[in-house]
Amino acid sequence: MPDAGPLLDTHGRVHRDLRISLTDRCSLRCTYCMPEQGNEWLARESILSTDEIVRVATIAADAGITTFRLTGGEPLLRRDITEVVRRLAAVESPSGPVQVAMTTNGIVLAEKLDELIDAGLNRLNISIDTLRRDRFAALTRRDRIDDVMRGIAAAAASGLRPLKLNTVAMRGVNDDELQDLVAFALDHGAELRFIEQMPLDAGHTWNRSTMVTREEILESLSQRWELTPVPGRGGAPAERWRLDGGATVGVIASVTAPFCGACDRLRLTADGQLRNCLFSTHEFDLLPALRSGAADAELEEVLRRCVWAKLPGHAIDDPSFLQPARGMNAIGG
Repeated sequence: MPDAGPLLDTHGRVHRDLRISLTDRCSLRCTYCMPEQGNEWLARESILSTDEIVRVATIAADAGITTFRLTGGEPLLRRDITEVVRRLAAVESPSGPVQVAMTTNGIVLAEKLDELIDAGLNRLNISIDTLRRDRFAALTRRDRIDDVMRGIAAAAASGLRPLKLNTVAMRGVNDDELQDLVAFALDHGAELRFIEQMPLDAGHTWNRSTMVTREEILESLSQRWELTPVPGRGGAPAERWRLDGGATVGVIASVTAPFCGACDRLRLTADGQLRNCLFSTHEFDLLPALRSGAADAELEEVLRRCVWAKLPGHAIDDPSFLQPARGMNAIGG
């Protein structure tokens, strides 16, 4: 294992993206993510402080991380979210300032967006799985679609680009809205990114038969637009297509068309666990070192061990595949 230079794994992948979960709590209860009641939240004393997040992020940036993506749960539930963004936006990697992105459900975004942009937020993804009020309430178990729409409108008006809207495609739930969702995104100057439903629900009820596949998504969209592949994907999770030669749409096909071979992402959970894969069943605990006075070199060594141990792929289609014990809200997107 190299003790300096880029964050390299045994398969030659250089890691440049750190997903930082700020909380496991969320203002929605999406059926594919967590149950409505009985959730076991992380103990408050285990949640990383802003100082601890910034320390880990700075060490990661020194090792070559160039993007921090803030996730949850819902990151905007964190009371000091603006301070987190401001301090992370000040971090630099050897190649220059680090980019700060965020994935949010958008519910309180309209109220917070201006201060987040002033603090240094560079990019934004907003989750929206349906345009119908009844479906939104059934899917999220909360009647908050008006708040999400206000958040999307604020983001569109802000000029913050690129702006992306994320949709989990689900059979019998929203698969008849795929074209409408793309059109909605285009109207707001955003790129719609469809995500294949993954086995990351806290209740472990995922069933492949309910997942709308990449090919089904593309077949639906091709009925309305001419799709032209966008080259140069690199390590990005989404494949992208131009619609009639203009705006773009993306598909993240983690199940049917895995992109593990180019993966450059790591994850830091809200309670200080490093994960080298979204589907990993093993974590590297930074919390004891962070809170026992460990030197930065010790924390970097844990970071490098985590990267070095990364498997070639998630093996969802392998009979031995085990779903992670944590749900998506506790892992962080």
